[in-house]
Amino acid sequence: MTASERRITTPVIVLVGPTAIGKTALSLRLAEQFGCEIISMDSMQVYRRMDIGTAKVTPEEQAQVAHHLIDIRDPDEQYDAASFVRDCLDSIEAIAGRGRIPLITGGTGLYLSSLIHGLFTEIQVDESVREQVKQRLHQQGRAALYAELMEVDPASAQRIHPNDTQRLIRGLEIYQASGIPWSEHLRRQRQGAKDYSFDQLLLVGLTTEREKLYQRIGLRTEIMMESGLIEEVRGLLAMGYHGGLSSMQAIGYRHAVGYIQGLYNREQAVETLIRDTRRYAKRQMTWFKQYEQMRWYRVDSPDEVVRELSSALETAAGKQDND
Repeated sequence: MTASERRITTPVIVLVGPTAIGKTALSLRLAEQFGCEIISMDSMQVYRRMDIGTAKVTPEEQAQVAHHLIDIRDPDEQYDAASFVRDCLDSIEAIAGRGRIPLITGGTGLYLSSLIHGLFTEIQVDESVREQVKQRLHQQGRAALYAELMEVDPASAQRIHPNDTQRLIRGLEIYQASGIPWSEHLRRQRQGAKDYSFDQLLLVGLTTEREKLYQRIGLRTEIMMESGLIEEVRGLLAMGYHGGLSSMQAIGYRHAVGYIQGLYNREQAVETLIRDTRRYAKRQMTWFKQYEQMRWYRVDSPDEVVRELSSALETAAGKQDND
């Protein structure tokens, strides 16, 4: 560790899991149990006036426990992994300064990866290489290019969905331009990529059977629609936040925009939203399964989470007393 490195000595809890699994309920219990303040790790909950489609914690829940990184941007403002890491570290230090425990929770895998491994320098690729890969995509299709990525960079292929065209192109163009897999570039950049360190990062993952998760996703989707998702999006459009914004392209919002624009009826909007949310949940699990230090728990076993975290926090407190 360098002399200028920010050392975070307080334990930091991280609670992750796929969308709709029940992170919010457990995070509130953990916060009450251990004296935590919650830091949102959700790329959409940062936006004001986007509440229903993001399943944002309610004002009552925010009054119960202090929450951070919620409602800090307007829908047309940019927010990225670098912004999250900066704001998250500031929040962690402020929470620790109040003698409380930071609890980071959410489902944005890129944000967690950036926090743990550090931010990566953009890999430059000549535009001609990118255009060549795009042309091949048009001629050969996604399946052929995904099979090629699986051969030259299986680590990247495993974390990229076959239908994620943008990242598929990115993986192949980096390999074609440099002869080095994207995953290897990232591995090399992780060395010395951070100017901060955590003494104890407690990673907790929630899981359940696929069918139960799919039932929860279906139920949440219906609740969102009945709670006024369409009306929320109509209001955003009326305020000038057009459907082409990155925030409005998120799951739920692009589906509501499509319904409003007449691209499909309510039933089709719900079916497509459920399908895309299921796919997103699968991608989230791919992100989170990469962490060997992650402890996985069934969502219906919250007492086990509390018990094991209590033990880990007691151990951490003992170490701090001896330092």
